[in-house]
Amino acid sequence: MAKITAAEVNKLRKSTGAGMMDCKKALVEAEGDFEKAVEILRKKGQKVAAKRADRESSEGAVIAKVNDDKNTGVIVSLNCETDFVAKNDTFVQLANDLATLALNYDSKDAFLAADFNGMTVSEKLIEQTGVIGEKIEIGDYRTLNAPFVGSYIHAGNKIATLVGLSASVDGAETAAKDVAMQAAAMNPVALNEEGVDQSVIDKEIEIAKDQLRAEGKPEAMLDNIAKGKLKRFFKDNTLVNQDFIKDNKQSVADYVKSVNGDLTITAFERVALG
Repeated sequence: MAKITAAEVNKLRKSTGAGMMDCKKALVEAEGDFEKAVEILRKKGQKVAAKRADRESSEGAVIAKVNDDKNTGVIVSLNCETDFVAKNDTFVQLANDLATLALNYDSKDAFLAADFNGMTVSEKLIEQTGVIGEKIEIGDYRTLNAPFVGSYIHAGNKIATLVGLSASVDGAETAAKDVAMQAAAMNPVALNEEGVDQSVIDKEIEIAKDQLRAEGKPEAMLDNIAKGKLKRFFKDNTLVNQDFIKDNKQSVADYVKSVNGDLTITAFERVALG
């Protein structure tokens, strides 16, 4: 049997993130062959992944990243089964490393096939499933491109947002972060009225009419009153029309214009766990 040194075990641990004893067992089984030991740990991950495939992975870390040019952003949700794992520093670091890599890929499929330290992202997730003993997977994956992109991650990595602005101007970074915080806190359903799905609008009108009928309002008045309630829905639930949380005397759109008269919000993305 090949003699396994502590240095070899430590090298494998650093490479894979697996525990010391798992690394030692893999090296013993591989008779000291490093690459074979890595493969043994991957296969262990595949077995654990198969056993836990039907488990719910509703915990994790949601990370938003923006590139150096500030014109591309990505949100990656690395999901796991328990909050205990989600708070682990190694897990959070992996989520951050994956999000940094994701800046180079427009789609989740391309990202999962991308190289991550000598293996694909998909293979890394399987490996870490074996290491951690929980189902590990990429949940949500969003990208955003704009002349200026800002981001915000809520404390605890439970919510992350991206905001696109129409120009890279003085004050854009502060404005984008403020609006990203707004989106995280207020959870708008769309950027503006045009972005609200018609099915949502129809449902809100029907809810308003049912409420008015219950109040005894005449049927002939329902349409007009319901339209007024719909305007209120748009104000409360579309990002540009919401009251700005740092100054509720102005809308979010007005706040952005106060930074620069020609500046507008072009898009946003919001991902939350659960």
